[in-house]
Amino acid sequence: MNGASREALAAARERLDALTDSTSVDAAKLAEELAAVTALLDREAGLRRVLTDPAQPGEAKAQLVQRLIGGQVSGTAADLVSGMARSRWSQPRDLVDALEELANIADLTAAEKTGTFDDVEDELFRFGRIVSSSTELRAALTDRAAGTSAKTELLHRLLGGRAKPATERLVTRLATAPRGRSLETGLESLSKLAAERRNRMVAVVTSAVPLSDGQRDRLGAALAKLYGRRMHLNLDVDPEVVGGIRVQVGDEVINGSLADRLDEAARRMAS
Repeated sequence: MNGASREALAAARERLDALTDSTSVDAAKLAEELAAVTALLDREAGLRRVLTDPAQPGEAKAQLVQRLIGGQVSGTAADLVSGMARSRWSQPRDLVDALEELANIADLTAAEKTGTFDDVEDELFRFGRIVSSSTELRAALTDRAAGTSAKTELLHRLLGGRAKPATERLVTRLATAPRGRSLETGLESLSKLAAERRNRMVAVVTSAVPLSDGQRDRLGAALAKLYGRRMHLNLDVDPEVVGGIRVQVGDEVINGSLADRLDEAARRMAS
């Protein structure tokens, strides 16, 4: 997003944070309601054009939202979406993307409130690795002929009782409403969103053997100094990884031994 849409999203995120700070707001329920509105606007191109038409008064668009969804979702959700309709958006699709992001943030907030945020972050990464390594599972979850209920049931069998509720909800929404994204891209976006909530970056670390706690802590500290932000490490093991370790931060890929990389980080910081 850029321009007006970026500003509108930032304002909506602030309103969402203020709402979910209240103990009376059920963040998981709010996520479900925002996801339902996302699905509605994703289907109804005409409606999203009306709600983002700069020629229409903001208050008129907000009233339209209340008439359409006021009796279908909570007052909290309806007020949040109404506020978004009052904002200016660069293009209609940005409103839908923003609503989807707010739904995901609300579910991550629910995980924060239950003390399971770190678990959800790790589970999203591990599920992404499972999908990447299983062509059969990926085919089942991306099959356009498969209905929403079938995919939901499959994911419940895989994740129900094994993963945190927020993880299951996030993955299920992604698989049943991909909105043109690949499953891997969607999972990566969720991981980045989770890291952003903690004001940190994500490093995907693949090593030939599992890292010790000391190695993990030293690597995390070195990367944090190198990039100037706290770092969340997603750890994976691949005996065939070249050089003993592979680190990916965003688009940058670092190959080499752990000791060499730590030494290089120290040298770069000193220069």
